[in-house]
Parts: sequence; structure tokens; C-alpha cells
Amino acid sequence: MKLVKRIIGASLALLSLSSMAAFKIPVYEKYKLDNGLEVYLMQQTEVPLIDISLTIKAGAIHDEKSYGLANLTGESLMFGSGKLSKTEIEDKLAFHGAELYSSTGMESSDLSMSIAAKDQKEMLKLLQSIVLKPKFDKDEFDKFKKRLSNQLIQRRESPRNVIGSVFGKMYYGEHPYGNPVIGDLKSIEKVKLDDVKSFYSKYYTPNNAAIIVVGDFEKKSMKKQIAKLFSNWKGQAPKAKVLPLVNPKTDSNVWIINKEDATETTFMIGGKGINSSHPDYVAAEVINTILGGRFTSWLNDELRVNSGLTYGARSGFSDHSVAGSFAISTFTKTRTTFEAVDLALKTYEKLWEKGIDAETLASAKAYVKGQFPPDFETSGQLAALLSRMWVLGLDDSFINDFEAKVDSLNVESANKLAKKLFPRENLQFVLVGKALEIKEKAKNYGKIKQMDIDKFTY
Repeated sequence: MKLVKRIIGASLALLSLSSMAAFKIPVYEKYKLDNGLEVYLMQQTEVPLIDISLTIKAGAIHDEKSYGLANLTGESLMFGSGKLSKTEIEDKLAFHGAELYSSTGMESSDLSMSIAAKDQKEMLKLLQSIVLKPKFDKDEFDKFKKRLSNQLIQRRESPRNVIGSVFGKMYYGEHPYGNPVIGDLKSIEKVKLDDVKSFYSKYYTPNNAAIIVVGDFEKKSMKKQIAKLFSNWKGQAPKAKVLPLVNPKTDSNVWIINKEDATETTFMIGGKGINSSHPDYVAAEVINTILGGRFTSWLNDELRVNSGLTYGARSGFSDHSVAGSFAISTFTKTRTTFEAVDLALKTYEKLWEKGIDAETLASAKAYVKGQFPPDFETSGQLAALLSRMWVLGLDDSFINDFEAKVDSLNVESANKLAKKLFPRENLQFVLVGKALEIKEKAKNYGKIKQMDIDKFTY
């Protein structure tokens, strides 16, 4: 029944959005409690559902002691609260058909809850208990650490699961953006429950948090309940972490992650990107759509359709609040590794050598505008949007000016920005595959560093 309601809600939202000339962020109210907790309320009455996101500015960049500490802290909140055990929390959620999950990113952690509107009071009270009164059950904590370690070991079997973290570490190095979000085998083993408790006490404070509520609720009663549940939340987080600059790469490097039984090579090629508030962020998205952001992109056409070297090739930006990276990624048979690498680089060079014509740009602009509103149809998507905007310090123009910025892009500006925003020099390469068969030729692309995937920790 809940799935049916969500589908109906999404359909209604799509019909509503499709009738608009340009998508704007729906009206919402933002205010702050006396203890510093920021509150976002957005009413969406099409479907009797409510999505709630409680977001904390505590992510992987705050893992100063051990990689994965922020993630382990967020997950540990689910191990019991108040008088309820982990199992009792799960039973209560199941009884009400509610969903609750924890997620951690580079700069924040979230507890996201999706509930029926009629269960607002009881479920919001449960969320408050989980966040403010965690039990930090040691048995559950130890079991989760073991499961997480096993997952990291299993990830080694699929290069596509690890290559993103490897590229991030390669590009950012010791910068906090290079921290693996879920940690590594060594660091997870080192993290003790007391470390989690200390991290929680330091960062899980009202002045470092926002609660975002989107859906079918009565605003006056929601405000009253939030005040009752969260006004007594105490604590002061330290000042926001000032991140250092990312050191630019002055040469090309190649990291080879050896997987002895590999029959194919998975690779990423990239370099400097842009941050999430960059004034040309939208233009970069449009240009990347042409290069590798959709099925009919240059990269996919050349590497999949025309040459048959892979089942898919893509490119994209990974952005954070103060920096970002760009990468091309794909995979191919071991024997065609460098045929694919060279073709990817040759195709990438089209941005400079050939440029973007009017027809190609018009198609990409239409595609991006068509994909944009469906990303924000449901209450859950809108809650995630407001959470992202709060964490990264983005205002409403991030959404409201999107389509206008797409429309303003012309051939001349697109080609100028392609040269400005996409890295061309000192590219970085990560290749996951059989080192014995690819190492020698890989030396042509940069300075080699080799690691064994069986000894790789994340």
C-alpha cells in the first residue's frame, strides 16, 4: 500500500511540475530554536506521507582519529535508545510501516525517516529518542564492526566498488576529502565504542544540526512537537572545520591496483573539479552531459557503441563544499586496456580540439532540463535536497536559477567553459586489473605506484 501511495504521489508531483514553465523549489519555512537547532518545514499534501531528515555536520572529513569514525557513530545510533533495544526499534518501525536509515557522507551524517502522516507524533518521538538517547550497545557495535569489515573484504572482488575510493585517496592525498567514508580495515578495527561516544558528544549537538520535515503535516502542530521534543537538546559543537586548500597536481601519476585473477581492467582518469557552489556548476553539468553524462554521450558512443570496448563509459564531477574532482570511468578486457584508455583520452580531447556545436548543445540542454524536475518529485527527495543545501551553504538560487542558467549557455560560452572547467594537464590514472599485463604500458601515462587489492584496506 505504501509503495502504491508513493507512486501516486510521484505521478501527481510530475504532472504538477510538467505544467510549470520552470521548476522552483517549493515554499518552505526555516527557523531556529533557541538551542541553535535549525528547522526546515515544507508542506506537500499530495500524499499522506512525511519524510524527516535529521542532519549533522559530522562526516568523513571529521575523522581525525580513525577513518570511518563518523560512519560508525551514525550507525551506532540505530543500536538502541532509551528503554528500547535495536530489535524493539526495528519492530516498532515495521509495525508502523516506517523506514529509518543512517547515512554518512564526506561532510555530514543523516538519520532519515519516512512515515505515514497519521504516525507523526509517535515516530517523531522515536526519532528524538534515537538521536538524543542512544544506548551505544557494545554487543551490537562489535557485531556491526565485524559485518562492516567482511563487507570491505568482499568489495575487493568488484573493482567498480573500490575504484572511486581509491581515486579519491589518490587525488586528495592526506587532505580530509581523501578520507574513505566507511573507513578501512585497519581503522575500523582500531575504533572503540568510547571513540564513538566521544565523537557523538563532540558533534551531535543542536547548534551543529538541522531537522528537515517534508510532507503532509499541519504546520502549527509540527512546530509545537519539534519544540517539545528538541528544545532541551544541549551541547555546543566546536567551530566549523576550516579545510585546507587542495594541493594541485604537478605531474601525472598512475596507481595500479593489482587483482591477480582479473580478466578486465577498470580505470578512472581525472583531476581537478569544482566545488558545489561554483558559479559555473550548471554549465559544467550541461557540458559533462555531452562528454559522458548520458547514454548518448561522446564517451559512451566511442567506447561502447562504435568500438565495443566496454558496456558503458561515463564521466562526472564529484563536488564538496570547498573543492571537487572530475573523472572519466569505464572498464574493458585486459588485452584492450590501453586501446580503451587512449580512446577515452582522444574522445576527451574533443572538448578542446573540436568543441561543442549548436545542435549538440541544444540536445544536452533539453536533456538536462528534462531530468531536473524528476529529481525533486517526492517528499524524500525534497528533504534530501534541503539537507544538502544546508550542509553546503547553498541558497534557493541553487534550484531556482538552474533552468535559467541552462538556457543562458550558448556555443561560445560552452566551449570557453569546457576549456576552463575540465582538467587537461597532469591527469591522474587509477587502473584496477592484472598488474603483470598492464604495468609496462601504464608507465607511458605517468609515475607508477602499485598495490595489491588483497592487501588493500578500503
